[in-house]
Amino acid sequence: MIWVNEQIDPSGLIYSCIATCNEEEAQDCHKSFQQNLTQQQKSAGWVARLRKVNSWDEVPVNSLKLN
Repeated sequence: MIWVNEQIDPSGLIYSCIATCNEEEAQDCHKSFQQNLTQQQKSAGWVARLRKVNSWDEVPVNSLKLN
C-alpha cells in the first residue's frame, strides 16, 4: 500500500505531491498539507487530499517518493 498526499489547486492541477509506504508519515504529511493551506486558498478551492494506491505506477510522476 502506498499513501499519496497531494495539494491540488482550484483548476485540478497537483501543486505538490509526496508518496510513502509509511502510514504514520503519510498522516503527518497530510496534516501539514492541510495546515499549510491558507483560508484564502481554501476559499478559492485548494484541497489537500490523502489517497491510497497499490502500485508506484499509480503515483504521479512529479511526486517526492519516500521509502
